[in-house]
Amino acid sequence: MNLFDLTGKTAIVTGAAGLIGRQHCLALATAGANVVAADVHEHDVLATLPGGPHLALTVDVTSPASLAQARDQILAQFGHIDVLVNNAAINDMFENPALAADLSKFENFPLATFQKVLEVNVTGVFLAAQVFGTPMAAQGHGSIINVASTYGIVGPDQSIYRNAAGEQTFYKSPSYPMTKGAVVNFTRYLAAYWGAAGVRVNTLSPGGVENSQDEFFVQQYSARTPLGRMASATDYQGAVVFLASEASAYMTGANLVVDGGWTAI
Repeated sequence: MNLFDLTGKTAIVTGAAGLIGRQHCLALATAGANVVAADVHEHDVLATLPGGPHLALTVDVTSPASLAQARDQILAQFGHIDVLVNNAAINDMFENPALAADLSKFENFPLATFQKVLEVNVTGVFLAAQVFGTPMAAQGHGSIINVASTYGIVGPDQSIYRNAAGEQTFYKSPSYPMTKGAVVNFTRYLAAYWGAAGVRVNTLSPGGVENSQDEFFVQQYSARTPLGRMASATDYQGAVVFLASEASAYMTGANLVVDGGWTAI
């Protein structure tokens, strides 16, 4: 089990204040890492983490200056960066439910919304990998985990967004699948580029997480999943520790799919 030990490692999680981001932080801290919980909003993530020392930072992944400032602060405190979990992302939503079905259609999808999702989900992953991964390459080791999605592998099943009356309440929009597919292939690029430098780069592709969605959606998603349920936020803890640690030492450029079997059918 020492293969999973992260004692003394410095692990950065972007989007740390989100539903899954908090669990990534908890898993890495429990495995012994010094966690840097980074999010664009102020947060209380550190209050839930064992061990330490840990560090909470307010970071905008779309800003090179914000990322560089965070890198310098992390290196000043810990001296090295060993793990990056590129978790920050936008899963597009619409504030007015009455307009969601219409605006989420491909034909009507707002360009401004698409560009905002692209900036965070793709540019943000690129910049964070560049800023935090460069010190890893210089020191000769590190692990980058890019968080994608099942919808980066397969197209959305739009039927699960229809309610009991057969009304399409929402369409999974084009921006999220498109950007998550880009993340999967960016992982392959970076794995090939930094392999000789000892930096491993892998994708973690989660399935849908239950989080107070409409009951009809939870039921339909679960019925389409071989394991018969949506994920809980804690279902990815083992995967993130595996990819961060020496347990996956000969693994790079891969896509670890943890989706209850969603993409198997």
